[in-house]
Order: sequence, then C-alpha cells, then structure tokens
Amino acid sequence: RGHDPASYALMSFGGAGGQHACLVADALGMNAVLVHPLAGVLSAWGIALADRRAVRQRTIGERLGGAAWRSALDELAEEAIAELGAGAQVERSATLRYARTDQGIDVPVADEEAMADAFAAAHRDRFGFDGDDMLVVERIQVEAVLPTRAPNMSADMPEANVAPELVDAALTGSVAPTPLYRRETLAVGICVDGPALIVDPTSTVAVEPGWSATVLGDGTLHLTRTTPRCVEAVGQKVDPVRLAIFAGLFMGLAEEMGSALQRSAASVNIRERLDFSCAIFDARGHLVANAPHIPVHLGSMGDCVRHLMAGRAADGRGMRPGDAYAVNDPYRGGTHLPDITVVQPVFAGGATPAFFVAARGHHADVGGTSPGSMPADSRTIHDEGVVLDDVLVVAEGRLREGEVRAIFAAGAYPARAVDQNMADLTAQLAACARGGAGLERLAAEQGLDVVSAYMEHVQAYAETLARRAIRGLKDGAFDYATDDGAVVRVAVRIDHDSGALTVDFSGTSEQRSGNTNAPFAVTRAAVLYVLRTLVAEDVPLNDGFLRPVTLIVPEGSMLNPRFPAAVVAGNVETSQVITDALIGALGVMAGSQGTMNNFTFGDATRQYYETIAGGAGAGPGFAGASAIQTHMTNSRLTDPEVLETRFPVLLEAFAIRHGSGGAGAWQGGDGATRRVRFRAPMRANILSNRRKVAPFGLMGGADGTVGVNRIERADGGVELLDATASADMAPGDVFVIETPGGGGYGEAG
Repeated sequence: RGHDPASYALMSFGGAGGQHACLVADALGMNAVLVHPLAGVLSAWGIALADRRAVRQRTIGERLGGAAWRSALDELAEEAIAELGAGAQVERSATLRYARTDQGIDVPVADEEAMADAFAAAHRDRFGFDGDDMLVVERIQVEAVLPTRAPNMSADMPEANVAPELVDAALTGSVAPTPLYRRETLAVGICVDGPALIVDPTSTVAVEPGWSATVLGDGTLHLTRTTPRCVEAVGQKVDPVRLAIFAGLFMGLAEEMGSALQRSAASVNIRERLDFSCAIFDARGHLVANAPHIPVHLGSMGDCVRHLMAGRAADGRGMRPGDAYAVNDPYRGGTHLPDITVVQPVFAGGATPAFFVAARGHHADVGGTSPGSMPADSRTIHDEGVVLDDVLVVAEGRLREGEVRAIFAAGAYPARAVDQNMADLTAQLAACARGGAGLERLAAEQGLDVVSAYMEHVQAYAETLARRAIRGLKDGAFDYATDDGAVVRVAVRIDHDSGALTVDFSGTSEQRSGNTNAPFAVTRAAVLYVLRTLVAEDVPLNDGFLRPVTLIVPEGSMLNPRFPAAVVAGNVETSQVITDALIGALGVMAGSQGTMNNFTFGDATRQYYETIAGGAGAGPGFAGASAIQTHMTNSRLTDPEVLETRFPVLLEAFAIRHGSGGAGAWQGGDGATRRVRFRAPMRANILSNRRKVAPFGLMGGADGTVGVNRIERADGGVELLDATASADMAPGDVFVIETPGGGGYGEAG
C-alpha cells in the first residue's frame, strides 16, 4: 500500500512446501492483506486472505463511573464496522489508571464492577498491591475484525506416503543412518517417530529421539514428546553446573526487576538516567545478586535490609506477606536522602521471610533547603530532605498512600513534588513484585531448601574468588586529600596464607561540618566495588566478596559519621575518594576524575539532577577512557531532547575536554565540557571535587587536569565557582562544568 518497509511484516504458516507469504499492513495496523507468496514456491492450495482489521482509539480522561466514554466507544465501534462492512466482530477495551498515577492497564470493557475487578487483579500482579484511589478511563479502543475463510490446506496433499530415504545424521549423539522425509510427500495423519528429518524447500525439522511429528489436517506439523524426560532431582549439595545456572537465575531476576522499574517510573532520574539499583537477598539479609546498576548502591542495600529486619523483629507487628517498606535514612543503611530503597519480604509460603528483594531509586526531590535535595550548604541531615526510617508503604497488599504522602509533606523542608515521589515509589514496588514473584516461582519449581542452599553456594563461590584475588595483592597505603582539606587515609594489609584483607581507614579526617560525610554503608559499598573489579570471573556481585575482609572505619570519622551529620555529598563525592584511595593503595591504576560532578537545578515545581562524565585513570597496559562515568556512578545522561522538553533549559554543548587527561606511558582519559543555558529563573547547585586537588598519576604518570565550574551571565559577566556552590540562574545565563581528566600511568617515553 505504498508504505515504507518499516510497515511490513513476514508471516509463515504450515503446509507442504514450507509456503511463506508476505503480510503487508499500513502504519496504523488498520488493515492487513496477504498479497503473494515468496521463495518461488506456489502450491495448488491457493492464497488465503488474512483477517481484515480496523482499530479506533480515543483519549478520554474520565472517571470509570462516567457515561461519556461509553458513548464515545459506541461511536468508534460504528466507524470501525462501517469501514469493514457487515459481519465484523468488535472487541472493546479501555485503559484504566488510578487518578493520581500515570500507569495505565488495559482491560476488556464490561460493567463497571467487572472492569474494576479486572484492573485490580492486573494491578496487583504488576505492582504487588491494591490501591484505593478513584479509577479513571484514560483511553478507549475498538478493534473490529472481519474474519476470512480459512484455506483448504489439505486439498492437494498426497493420499499415500512416499518411503523416506536414509541419510547420515547425528541426532543420537553419533552419526547414523536416519530417515529423511520430503514434506510434500507426507499424507494427513502420518506420524513420524524420531530420530528423523523432515525437509521442505525452505526449512528442516529435526525430530529427535523421544519425539514424534504428526501431519494435521491443515498441513501443520505437530511435534509431541513420546518418551518422558528423565529429570534428576536438584539437591542442596553444590554442583558446578547448577551453581552457574542458579547464579544466572539470580542475576536475571535482579535485571528483570531493573527493567520493570525503568519502564514503570515517572521521573527522568529513573526512566532516562537509570539512577537505580535492584537486588535480591537471602533470609539473613545478605546480598545474593545485584544487577550491574549503580555501584555506590551495591554494598549498602544489604545494610538497609538488615536494619529493617532488626527493627521489625522488635516492633511487635513483625513482617507479613504483602508488606513493603521504604527507607532512605543514611544511618539505617541508606546512602543519601534522595536514594529511597523499597524492600519487600518474600515468604514463599512460609511463616517467616525466606528472601528479600529491594529496589533503590534516586528521587528528583525529597525536600530539603534546595530543589533537587542536593544542597551545597547543608549542615545536618534534616537540611537535605524528608527522612524515611522504616516506613510501611504497603501493608498486607494495601498501599498506604495517604500515610506516605503525609510523611513526604511533613517537616521543615517537605518534598516539592509528592505526586512524582509516589509514582516512582509505585514503580519500585512493581520491581519488587516482579522479583518476589520470580523467587516464589523458583522456590516452587526447585524447592525452597535448594534455592536457599544455592544462594549460600553463590556467596561462598564469590568468597573463594575474592581470596584468590587477594593473594595476588601487596600491602600498601595511600592518603588522598579533597578540595575542602579533608584526607582519606587507607592502609591495606594482606594475609597471603588465608587470602584475607584488612582495610584500615584509621587516620582519616574527623566528620565534617559540611555534607561530605560518607555513611558507613557507602564506605562498605566502595570497598566491595573495588574487590569486585579485581575478580575477572562472571559471578553476581554479592556479600561473599566481603567475607575475607576486615573493615576498620573509626566512628566519628568522615567515613562513619554520627547522626545527624549531613551526608548528601558523601554518597556521591566521598565514595569516589574512597575508591581512588583504595585503588591507589593497591597500585592497580591511576586516579580517575574522582567526582560525580553532581549538577541539580529546579524551582518549586520542577527539579532535575544529573552526574556528569569525566576521565578514567590509566593502568598497566591500558589507557583511561574519556568522558565516561567512573567507578561509583554508572548512570546515563538524559537525552538532550528529553531534557529540553521537560525543563526550561538548552544544552549548548557536551563535548570531550581534549588534553585534560594525564600524560604517561598510558594516557589518562579526558574529561568533558557541559554547557547548560537557562530559559527561566531557577536555583542551581553543583557538588563536585577535584577542582583544586588533581586526580593522581601513578608509577611516574602525570596527574589529570582539575575541573572547573563557572557561570557565564547573560550580561557578559563570568563567575568562577568553588567545587561546591549554589547560584540563582536567570534567563540567558549559562552554567559551565568542565570535568577533570584521569591520571596517567607510567613515565611517558
């Protein structure tokens, strides 16, 4: 019909000769007609017309109890039937959603109660809870189908079978004479037992031993297993093959959770920047598998789960099936307040939780003294937003929306966009529901004891790999200063006999009056990340990697602060310092950009946050990558089209900052330059580091170039900013961020 090739699809159906046909549809999927055969094979069966279809849609936005949408539905049905003619069969559906969310679910049109029940069941399956908000009909759809006569596929099929020929084939594990049938010679009803081959001009069907193929009346081959498969029971004793399979299953579940979270989220931070992490835990709250999302989240969510377990064990109510909790308290396993973790216990039919799943996402705003909840000048945790300390978000399958909204709206600095907070929390609940259902299904299939045993086996294997990697290391020490004068001091001591590692941060600066304090969970996450990078084998990141490690972090230091110290930059900035200091002590590579370049801006209604790429450090045998997210951050940058559509800014430039990487036998990676012009008044914040102290070179390599923050005002003035700064932006002002380069490795030739 003259449309571009993107409108075409190929369709194959059964029958002698392996007949294929081209199905051509218009771009809207309104009609489809089978037009001609392909591959030069034209059977005497003739060509069948595909069903003709007409689809009509309309956006409504009316409550489910209204009448206007049903009238509109009748109008659409009349239009569709008029296009196809009498005899068309009509199917009607509606996209429903809760009034204060934007996640719609399609249900068949019926009476109001039946539609509400269908929506509730689908919502419970997708998100893991029931809501109590008003239902809205977001969209209606009518699909009219005009069925066509099915072709007589057996009209020209043979009445008797032709004997097969014998060919050499290896269907039984070794080469042996095997029957080969021509598809066009097989009569209806014949049953071909394997091993055998059935060929036609475009395909080959291998009928393996224990299977049979029957020719149905329409020419289709129907394959059936005739010999039951012998399945060996999976025991709790570790088996290397099954260990790899279970490790893949656990990681696959965590990745599936992440996919569900991204698709369901409302904010740019989660949907576009992918600033989230998903993980599964055993009954003790130990990390079993964390999808490769944000490294700074990796080792900290386990602390969050264990704090939650301890608190709920003592509160009298305990945990119940269908419960889910939200935590962002940095002193309860959180990182900083914008990172909210949703934790769901998975009971798998038992009286106590057998597993846990968790999804952590960076919310665009949770309150605090500045939009985006990343204030440059915070002095206590309360300046940075609303604290969620073990909040029951879903109680036995019922969303406690009113109570959660009240928490976000409370305090001296409440959240600015509670609707968006709730939308993202709902997406996190959906991710946890997906992971929990997967674990319950796995336990039902393999047995709860087996799954629990292999969770331990995966961690034990990670411990073995970590000890092997540690034995190849040497003792070392490193001091790394920050731009505000603090020092992270680390010493590593290796016990080569046992493969044990002591990481000692004694001598690190005391906790800071500002917000560069890193919660203990962040410090632990940085150590876990470094250990994981030293292991080449493909195994899920889990708590087993830290079993050989003794971690010494003085309480009251900037790496283990006391409540209520501010921590918003500790999660994003100090974590990078810890990582580079530990890598420097081990001597494995030069310093990377050493910062996430956290840029936030917003007003009372819109808030945005991003981390900006820089240069990676070089190492023995490799150069550093340029303009890349390094170490403890792994998020994307929002696409310019999305950024400029959602916020009143223009992205003027994002380019490699050539020449900023340190020289050496192996060159450090270059940083980046990012220029954002504002089109409306907003408050902007930058939290960064390495604007004074350069990323270090190693083994004679040169340091990377420090970063630069500045504002180019619309009137021509230029303001240089410190590593941490806030500023009011007027229309026409440009915020410029030049990120640091990585250090070089080895002396340049």
